[in-house]
Amino acid sequence: MTDTPDAPRTIVERGLWFEEFEVGARYLHRPGRTVTQADNQLFSALTMNPQALHVDEAYARSQPFGRPLINSMWTLATLIGSSVAQLTQGTLVAQLGLEDVTFPAPLHPGDTLYCDTEIVGARLSASRAGQGIVVMRHTGRNQDDVVVATATRTALMWCRSHEKVQT
Repeated sequence: MTDTPDAPRTIVERGLWFEEFEVGARYLHRPGRTVTQADNQLFSALTMNPQALHVDEAYARSQPFGRPLINSMWTLATLIGSSVAQLTQGTLVAQLGLEDVTFPAPLHPGDTLYCDTEIVGARLSASRAGQGIVVMRHTGRNQDDVVVATATRTALMWCRSHEKVQT
């Protein structure tokens, strides 16, 4: 759509084209996400994970952390998902892999997860014209700034030349 002087400017929200990624840049993804026990139970049920540490509060109280643990796969999915609008919405070709996934501290119901992403590598694809490979290090912290999750993600991204094809 072409803007005219009388029409409001049109803005399409999207992630970054390959050329817009800057190695060393750090993106803070806000707002954070406060997780509830209902989120924990629903996610665990949807993913067929009946681990009592997630769904049985009485059992969890008898264990070392003394309360339910948020399903780590919820934490990982939310860690990655929080970056989509800012980095990969409409510009991602495919996720290629995850490495170095860690959960150094627990996340509990009532905690808020804040996520950030550092770009640690970027190169043009040798085999796929118009695409590039970006390596991102995602970090999740709770409301007390304690690191609760990390993951390194490799993604195949469209180059800016793809923009012309989409408009």
